[in-house]
Amino acid sequence: MHIFRLCGQFLGRCHLAFVLLTLAFTSSAIANEMPVFDIEFNDGIVSTRYLEIPANTPVKLVVRNIGTTPIEFESLRLRKEKVIGPGAVSFVVIRKASPGSYPFFDEFHPETTQGVIVAK
Repeated sequence: MHIFRLCGQFLGRCHLAFVLLTLAFTSSAIANEMPVFDIEFNDGIVSTRYLEIPANTPVKLVVRNIGTTPIEFESLRLRKEKVIGPGAVSFVVIRKASPGSYPFFDEFHPETTQGVIVAK
């Protein structure tokens, strides 16, 4: 009887691992199908002050910090913020933004790094 219980526990764990791996690959595939847009920050300067994205569509926003100081990408209307160290790259997923304008800025350099994302 003990051996059957051990086999059942082993098979249960294998099933759980399979489900988790399937979910990881599926979500990765979905993320790879999203339109991707880049914004680059460099010590108080933003490369893109105006970015147009498709409305009501999930998009991936790749945020690059090529500067020597940290940045914090922030958009209050999108409810997104991300701190990125010098020389690092990260991303933010925007899920189905309604048509409209969404200002963004670098929290650490707010006077010089302002822009707008427009969902059309």
